[in-house]
Amino acid sequence: METKYELRRVWDRARWPLVAAIGPIAFGSNYFVTHEYLPAGSPLWGSAIRALPAGLVLLLLARRLPTGAWWWRSVVLGTLNMGLFFCLVYVAAQLLPSSVAASLMSLSPIVIAGAAWLLIDERPAPRVIVGAVIGGAGVLLIVGTATGALDGWGIVASIASMLLSSIGAILTRRWQDDTPVLTVTAWQLVVGGLELFAAAVVIEGAPPALTAVEAAAFAYASLIATALGFVCWFTGFRHLPAGVVGVIGLLNPVTGVALGVFAGGEILTPLQAAGIALVLISIAIVNARRRTAVVLEGEREVVKRR
Repeated sequence: METKYELRRVWDRARWPLVAAIGPIAFGSNYFVTHEYLPAGSPLWGSAIRALPAGLVLLLLARRLPTGAWWWRSVVLGTLNMGLFFCLVYVAAQLLPSSVAASLMSLSPIVIAGAAWLLIDERPAPRVIVGAVIGGAGVLLIVGTATGALDGWGIVASIASMLLSSIGAILTRRWQDDTPVLTVTAWQLVVGGLELFAAAVVIEGAPPALTAVEAAAFAYASLIATALGFVCWFTGFRHLPAGVVGVIGLLNPVTGVALGVFAGGEILTPLQAAGIALVLISIAIVNARRRTAVVLEGEREVVKRR
C-alpha cells in the first residue's frame, strides 16, 4: 500500500511535465525532417500539407465545430499558432541547420513568461526566471558555437515564428474554458491549414510532386510533429504555469541538436554539449519546487476518497 501511494505521488508530480515535453520533442524532430526530407521550394504548400491533414484528423476525433466567441478566437489562434507560424518555421528549417533553427525557437521561455505577465497577469516564479536564464545561456552556447554559415533570413524567420507562437500560446491559455484541448487544437489547425492552402494556391500555384520518401516525411510532420505535438503542448499550458511550460520547451533544441548530430551528420562541439546540459538543468530547476504543491494536492485527493 505504501509503495502504491509513493508511485502515485511520483506520477502526480511528473505526469503533466512529461505530457508537455512531448510537444517540444516532436517540434524539434520536425526541424530535422523538414531540413532533410521535404522539398525546399514550396514553403506554403509544405506548411499547408503539414497543418490541414492534422487539423482534419483531430476534427474527426473531436466531432465538434466552434460556437460563439470560439469562431473568431479560432481564427486568431489559428493564424498565430499555425498559419504564420508554420510558414516561418518551414522557411527557417530549410535555411538553417536543424540544431540552430530549433535553438533560436527555444528562446521562447522569456517571451512566454513576459506575455503571460502582460496578458494573463501570471507573474513568473523566481525559479522560472532562473531556469529561463540558465536555459537561455545553454541556447546561446548551442547557437553561438554552431558550425557553418548562418542565413540571415533564416534567423529572422525563426525569431518571428517564436514570437508569434509564444503570444498565441498565452492567448490559448487566456481563453481556455471547458472546451477540450484536442478540440481547440483541431479548430486552430483547420483554420491555419485553410489559410496556408489558399495562400499556396495563389502564390505558389500547383502543389509540388512528392516522392514516396517526401510523402512519408509529410505524414510524420502532420500527424506526429503537429497533431500529437500541439495537443500535448497546449495540454501543458492548461495544467502548468506558462513559464514552466516555456522552459520545458527548451527540449526543442536538444532534440534538434541530437537528431542533427546522430542522424544528419552535424558536428557536436564541447560547448554545444555544455549548452544541452544547461538546458536540462533549467528544466529540472523549474519543476523541482512544484513537488510540494503537487504532493499536497495528491494527499488531499487521497483523504477525500477516504
